Amino acid sequence: MKEFVEFIARHLVDHPEAVSIDTEDREGTLVLKLKVKESDVGKIIGKSGRTASAVRTLLRAVAAKEGKRVLLDIVG
Repeated sequence: MKEFVEFIARHLVDHPEAVSIDTEDREGTLVLKLKVKESDVGKIIGKSGRTASAVRTLLRAVAAKEGKRVLLDIVG
């Protein structure tokens, strides 16, 4: 799942080398913390949060297929 989000994020931003993802386990839920360059945060979030919502929806589908729960936090 980490690689999936990283792949999508690298294709959305202007500075793909600055994309990194940290993982954390919170009460049985995998939390992915997506870090991008400050100037690329808007590209990840999208207009009215639509891009972030779409990425989270895809991520939930991948996680459900594996029988897991996952959250995505976007950090600037």
